[in-house]
Amino acid sequence: MAKTLQQKKEELALLEETLDNKGVVFFNYANLTVHQFEELRSKLREEDTKVRVIKRKLLQLAFKNKKIEVADDAVSAQVAIATGSDEVLPAKVIADFKKDHKDIEFYGGLLESNFIDAAQVQQMSTLPTKQELLAKVVGSLNAPMSGFVNVMSGNLRGLVTALNAIKEQKES
Repeated sequence: MAKTLQQKKEELALLEETLDNKGVVFFNYANLTVHQFEELRSKLREEDTKVRVIKRKLLQLAFKNKKIEVADDAVSAQVAIATGSDEVLPAKVIADFKKDHKDIEFYGGLLESNFIDAAQVQQMSTLPTKQELLAKVVGSLNAPMSGFVNVMSGNLRGLVTALNAIKEQKES
């Protein structure tokens, strides 16, 4: 059954809203089996990332409405879009899946509302995620404090050892 004009407008509005996410990656899924695509979908879902199959014409119309400059041949076959709240996470999950399934190819992605090509998406997939960066910052901030605690406890240990040695001398 054909979609009504209202349904098409709603779908376009939803796609335009999807393009506003921080992490947006476009990829070709055509050579994946249904089982493989569902496996990818579940891996993305585990990372709080969504994937959706979209029509090229609808995507091109959304690009036009959002004033995003994209070459006409940038998205050439069947296209799926992965979106998440982290800029790197969708690309990272798909790149990990791509290691076992060579049938996936990146078309590109969006970074700060600008289209980036497949090579840039591949490079972006090697970057640490926001959570990993935050963990590194917290570790860096915690290192001086834990070092200070170790130094102070070392002094106390030395004092206790000296007092025990004096106690043993007096007892003998």
